[in-house]
Amino acid sequence: MAYYKPSSLVLLCFFALVLFVESKKKSGITVDLFHRDSPASPTYEPSHTRFELLRKSFHRSFIRKSSLRLTSDQKKKKSITASSDSFEGVLTPVGGEYLMKISIGTPPVEQLGIADTGSDLTWTQCKPCTQCYNQTSPLFDPAETTTYRQVSCESPQCSAVGSSSTCSSSNGCQYQVSYGDRSYSIGDLAVETLTFGSSDNVGESVSFKKVVFGCGHQNDGTFSQTGSGIIGLGGGSVSIISQLEKSIGGKFSYCLTFLDSNSSSKISFGQNAVVSGPNVVSTPLVKKDPDTFYYLTLEGVSVGDERLEYNNKKASDDYGYGGSTSSGVEEGNIIIDSGTTLTFLPSEFYEGLEASLVKAIKGKRAKDSQGMFNLCYELPSGGGFSSPAIVAHFDGGDVVLPEGSTFVEVEKGLVCLTLVPSQDLAIFGNLHQMNHRIGYDLVNKVVKFLPTDCSTAE
Repeated sequence: MAYYKPSSLVLLCFFALVLFVESKKKSGITVDLFHRDSPASPTYEPSHTRFELLRKSFHRSFIRKSSLRLTSDQKKKKSITASSDSFEGVLTPVGGEYLMKISIGTPPVEQLGIADTGSDLTWTQCKPCTQCYNQTSPLFDPAETTTYRQVSCESPQCSAVGSSSTCSSSNGCQYQVSYGDRSYSIGDLAVETLTFGSSDNVGESVSFKKVVFGCGHQNDGTFSQTGSGIIGLGGGSVSIISQLEKSIGGKFSYCLTFLDSNSSSKISFGQNAVVSGPNVVSTPLVKKDPDTFYYLTLEGVSVGDERLEYNNKKASDDYGYGGSTSSGVEEGNIIIDSGTTLTFLPSEFYEGLEASLVKAIKGKRAKDSQGMFNLCYELPSGGGFSSPAIVAHFDGGDVVLPEGSTFVEVEKGLVCLTLVPSQDLAIFGNLHQMNHRIGYDLVNKVVKFLPTDCSTAE
């Protein structure tokens, strides 16, 4: 198996993405995705080397995993109180690895937000702003749009936000969300027209009316000044995916190009997102608490011809996983997350995986200077490093992890395994989703994988 040596573009290892509408058909919508650190991204940092960019993405994976754990723990608590004066906002994972370009309001005003499958509520910084982080683009002004309407406290939309909502003196619904890194947003819950498409009228645009979003008047933390907020693509009731269910049928899919590809990735909604074909692998989407996250069931992993069974009894006891498959594995034992670069596996299971790889790989072991990775090897001067294929056995089918993403050159002459141990949550990260078209069907509760050359996919 080949390893990945980062190119100067460092495309789609940890793909934070800018979203532009490519085409709109009666059957659905398809858009382009661009890596956050590619030259096309507003967040591109040309002064950073390719290894520095990789290390930053790996570091964000560990932070995000911790915040996913905190989110899961908090949403299991039953005794959260709220009042008109103070309330505890729902803790949300640190923003994902994407940027999404949309327009809000009438006339439409372009906004650039973090697209996050680990968040539900969409929000943007708004005028008047009592406490806002620095933002390059102008703040959204609700006074300049004809379709902005604040949501009342009695509305079902306000109830859907849950314990993070409270009432203003004028009976307007207010929200508060906080993140694992202590970033936060507080503001008014409202409905607006959301438009997919560029403001310069290139290509067709697609608008959706009365979409619930947060108009943030107090926002601070580690947000980038190039972004205006969060675009919620999770599985909860206030996410964009759930709100647009009647229009897109609860379906979306993406196809992530390989690391060194010069082609953009694609994301589709509605009928365009249907994944079909003779090589499709289907696995149940397990509904769990919190419903923001997308849970799958991993039954085992193979290294070459050796299969390792997944035993997550302790994880199921600690995190409330219920039910089991015919193989006895607890259902919903791993989260598939586009905002996490690495794949995290329970420590005991990881140890077996590492031991199998050590037996199979002929190479000189080396240590990661930053201590992020457990299994690393020196890269031969001729670049001849290879490893056996790794296959993830999900309930219902097998997914071969993309060649070139299991071992990555993280610094000059050092390749490391990008599956790492975890003491709590298991996460199937975006590095190992590349070169597959992955379809989410929230109505039929399945996720489908189709091996695809995403650099040529339409």
